Amino acid sequence: MKTSLSIFLLLLSVTVQASPASEQALASYLSQGAGPFSAEAGKRIWLSVSQDTKSGADRSCTNCHGSDLTLPGKHNRTGKPIEPMNPSISPQRLSEGKKIEKWFKRNCKWTLGRECTPQEKGDLILFIQQ
Repeated sequence: MKTSLSIFLLLLSVTVQASPASEQALASYLSQGAGPFSAEAGKRIWLSVSQDTKSGADRSCTNCHGSDLTLPGKHNRTGKPIEPMNPSISPQRLSEGKKIEKWFKRNCKWTLGRECTPQEKGDLILFIQQ
């Protein structure tokens, strides 16, 4: 009974945090052949380290956003504060489809040296929402 209640509450918390824009993005990625999505896979992407081909510097999502998405981050180059990524802390996160795609394009290119695949985007959205 405890396990069932815990699973129900976990699913409820993910559902509550999902915005219409993030749901539309996930549906779009599914239509492109991606899925099923995994928050655990998103976490692996988030924590992964890539090397910049020009400078050789290590790059990761955590460079600017940190590993705890409920805490603010700081831009690696400018030092500018970045609001927490988790939508339960910063409700504007994942709330506009155009911004979701804009930031994936920019940040995936900087971090991974390429655009993220639809699968990676879906996995990252689930990770950010939890």
